[in-house]
Amino acid sequence: MNTLIEFGKLLIPASIVLYAVYLMVRSFISKELEMKRLEVRSRAIETILPARVQAYERIILFLERISPQNLLLRLNEAGLTARDFQRILLDEIRNEYNHNVSQQVYMSEEVWTLVKNAKEDLVLMINEASAHVAADAGSLDFAKRIFELAMDKNVDPIGHAIREVKKEIQQIF
Repeated sequence: MNTLIEFGKLLIPASIVLYAVYLMVRSFISKELEMKRLEVRSRAIETILPARVQAYERIILFLERISPQNLLLRLNEAGLTARDFQRILLDEIRNEYNHNVSQQVYMSEEVWTLVKNAKEDLVLMINEASAHVAADAGSLDFAKRIFELAMDKNVDPIGHAIREVKKEIQQIF
């Protein structure tokens, strides 16, 4: 029995010391893991943040380039018929969109949907204007009709999308 008591006198303090060492090592390892996670996250932010900001810049530029006032002034040429101008406008919108479609990776689904809807709304407006203008009408008459339809809208989808993109950018910073 004495040996059991002697053994207990050694085992209990040793167990307490071992448990304390275990807790300290576990705490140290968890702090080190957390530091590594933070380091990896900060490196990821340093890498992704510039790409994300550039994506937002490109989307703003895309929306500005396809806005009716910019699009019509930039692409209108003398001597074009309404149908030719319609084709040029739709091709330009499609090309601009295809060039920037990969930017959706960096933004929220809601904002990307607004960007897509703004583009689709413009395409519908151009097609609607085409239906109200004679096929052999000039590009200037066609452009006027597009401006009229744009002015009749209660909400400017492109302007709304630009505002929402800007809000999302401000949330990042």
